[in-house]
Amino acid sequence: MKLHQLSVFLENKPGQLKAVCQTLADAHLNILTMTLADAKEFGIVRLILHDWERARSVLETAGFVANITEVLALEVPDRPGGLADVLAAVEELGLNVEYIYAFTFGRSDKAVIIFRFNDPDAALEGLKSRGVNVIGGIELLARAEK
Repeated sequence: MKLHQLSVFLENKPGQLKAVCQTLADAHLNILTMTLADAKEFGIVRLILHDWERARSVLETAGFVANITEVLALEVPDRPGGLADVLAAVEELGLNVEYIYAFTFGRSDKAVIIFRFNDPDAALEGLKSRGVNVIGGIELLARAEK
């Protein structure tokens, strides 16, 4: 139930993000969700795609540095306090959240948030045991296509 996320390293200059997106578009690869974090000299764009293995190959062939990271997609009640409730379970388990970003697909009662934990295996088992719905790749992709 872990997802594979591509992390692509970019120089922090105009046109770099477009180059990644255009490279994927030219290969007919659709980005399901992404986030961009920057520092003074570089940025990291994190992507979830249907075919992450092919996306990685296409990007590396185009000269980009791309790493694979395991992340979890957690279903979070879309209401005030929904995320706080999930984070309470995270805290009880002693997990460290490295970063999060939203995955939107138009459901009104549930949100999906991508989490990167310091220990994805422990997070997966612990959160499931506390009733947090961890969404697998096939289910997430099916929801995104609706």
